[in-house]
Amino acid sequence: MTQSQGKHIAVIGAGIVGVSTAAALLQEGHRVTVIDPASPGGPHAASYGNGAFISPASILPMSQPGLWRKVPRMLADPRGALTIRWRDLPALMPWLVRFLWAGATQDKVSRTARALSDLLADAPQRHVDLAARAGLSCMIVRNGLLYAFRERAEYEADAFGWRLRRDNGVAMAEIAGEALRRAAPALDPAYRFGILIKDGAHCTDPGGYVDGLATWQIAQGVVLRRDRVIGFDLSEGRLRGLRCADGDVACEMAVIAAGMASAPLAASLGDPVPLAAERGYHVELSNAPITLDIPIMPQDGKMANVSTRGGLRAAGQVEIAAPDAPPNWTRVEILFEHLKQSYPALAGATFSQAARWQGNRPSTPDGKPVIGRSTRSGDVVYAFGHGHIGLASAPMTAALVADLVAGRQPVRDLTSFAPTRFSLRQRETR
Repeated sequence: MTQSQGKHIAVIGAGIVGVSTAAALLQEGHRVTVIDPASPGGPHAASYGNGAFISPASILPMSQPGLWRKVPRMLADPRGALTIRWRDLPALMPWLVRFLWAGATQDKVSRTARALSDLLADAPQRHVDLAARAGLSCMIVRNGLLYAFRERAEYEADAFGWRLRRDNGVAMAEIAGEALRRAAPALDPAYRFGILIKDGAHCTDPGGYVDGLATWQIAQGVVLRRDRVIGFDLSEGRLRGLRCADGDVACEMAVIAAGMASAPLAASLGDPVPLAAERGYHVELSNAPITLDIPIMPQDGKMANVSTRGGLRAAGQVEIAAPDAPPNWTRVEILFEHLKQSYPALAGATFSQAARWQGNRPSTPDGKPVIGRSTRSGDVVYAFGHGHIGLASAPMTAALVADLVAGRQPVRDLTSFAPTRFSLRQRETR
């Protein structure tokens, strides 16, 4: 099958947002070239090693009221679920100030949750549909997600967050006692309470899913170019092409979905976007003695536990640091310890048996991605900065990009995701 003659659109970035966007543009009859210096779904990408959750409940930003009081502890405790590297603090300070301000009040957090709900509410079904189109249905499993607590009091202590989820239409059910044991027989009985996200889904192989989508698109006529974009060829605000390390690419429109590499490209178009590396880690046991039918997030460890094609994975931990800083593999050991504490069957597992991974999630200080047109050229559309919700939010982001490319009114309000929200003038008018 070959593409029909629509616009020629270059998608910069072959992560989950990039390939989802390419799929949406392909469906509308456009000619698509995806440009990335690396292979889709490889270990370099944030898509490769994430927690595999596709959760409508992932609408809360990291920044919460009172978080500023915990910053000294984050700096002092390298083993915490959220930590900041001392040596990177001076460079990160402008981002951190905005980050703390973005979650300073419950009203700010509530507005962010409403915006993220627009991206995530139907994420599981959108992935089911996308996977079916690409012949990858086996990679998306929709049988719920379980958030586990040792005591109900731990859940009640976060009443504000769970109320926000309910208010935004997240379907969930309380589960405890024998019902919890039946739903999660491998989980330590010390966990006595849970919240089941009924419509939640997960991906059995996030990296393989991205690679599979890209392979399917190539068969449909999408061009995958291994190259690095270094600039834009503009004439009176109209895009004529992209300047790449290995030669120019002529195109009528472009979509920037390049993760951390998106910030300098957007800045060159007059849109400075503050991005920080929300560095995540995972540990994976290939021969684990248990399989989780429903993915679980033990709330004391703040980690996603899921059975993937590669084994039993624990993914999580947030380390705010420079993207080129060497991995702190102690973070993986922490995940491994939490995994053993959560599942008695893993008592005999040793760290030497586990695979480890670290990746950089591109995060804005207010926890919302950047989706919208460049101020310098309407022919360039932004779709980056999704932080830890990239996998879940990718199909809706792709639909919004397709609307912008077609000149249609987007199916969701994009005001909250505007790239101009970080400019001084925009902040002064609020």
